Amino acid sequence: MAKENNCSFAGSEYILEVEHLRKCFPLKKTLTGKVTSELVAVDDVSFRLKAGETLGIVGESGCGKTTLGRTILKLHEANGGRIIFDGRDITSLKSSEMRELRRQMQIIFQDPYSSLPPRSTVGGILSEPVSVHKIVPKEQIKDYVLTLMDKCGLRDYYYERYPHEFSGGQRQRICIARALSVNPKLVVCDEPVSALDVSIQAQIINLLKKLQEEMNLTYLFISHDLSVVKFISDKIGVMYLGNIVEYGDKKDIFARPLHPYTKALFSAIPYPDPAVKMNRMVLKGDIPSPANPPKGCRFHTRCPYAKPICAEVTPEYKEHETGHFAACHLLEE
Repeated sequence: MAKENNCSFAGSEYILEVEHLRKCFPLKKTLTGKVTSELVAVDDVSFRLKAGETLGIVGESGCGKTTLGRTILKLHEANGGRIIFDGRDITSLKSSEMRELRRQMQIIFQDPYSSLPPRSTVGGILSEPVSVHKIVPKEQIKDYVLTLMDKCGLRDYYYERYPHEFSGGQRQRICIARALSVNPKLVVCDEPVSALDVSIQAQIINLLKKLQEEMNLTYLFISHDLSVVKFISDKIGVMYLGNIVEYGDKKDIFARPLHPYTKALFSAIPYPDPAVKMNRMVLKGDIPSPANPPKGCRFHTRCPYAKPICAEVTPEYKEHETGHFAACHLLEE
């Protein structure tokens, strides 16, 4: 879990363990290359994820969700902390050393159109990773790809077509098939349905759940849509300005949100009954810049319950209920 008092992650049952992860991007450098200003996108994030589970990461745009996912996959190099995948510390592995692990860690991008090569057919897109990683013998690749396409709801005659010939939902199915073509253990889903119509979103989410059961996949599901996260996730982490401010089982967080930011997010979920009056918690102001985060609790500039201590002291992240973690001074009372 997050910040668990120096606990050891070694030799555990978890497929993914993230410990005090930090990722910064330089904004200004001197002539000698020394960084004088930086943007802290992910700051001291920790969690654990068991095989076959789904961890939903939610939060406003710009809170660091996507950077967290990419840093875990080492598409960005971490500036601190540890990433342990399947019992192996991969934090400092070089690109050449990561090649053998790329097959086990895949990503589904937010925009299915820009993430597909426009000059390749569906068959070519799906066959390339199978060939590169030698998943099956060369003569079996086409049959393997056609079977995979059928699993993902793609017709066999799509094999010779190009990405521009498909709708957004069909393109996302191609992206899902590409990610699963190498039999991964972990899949980072980076807002995979946010660019799709609501009816298509339901089809893609149901497909992801079906494939997870069939292939024992583990998902890190990044989204700003709480309804989608509630449906697909087992555990939820709420991010704000690079920090996870609340973490726990789905049922606990939705039944008893502890952090004011989580309560504000949940109050914005529309309820399909006009007779029910919503107690909307409206946050004032914009999310602060990660290049200059506020002192103390990073949420205090927008929190309606903020006290003087919130502007001075960073709240301790700890377990307030069994398996339910949060960082807030109000919970100390």
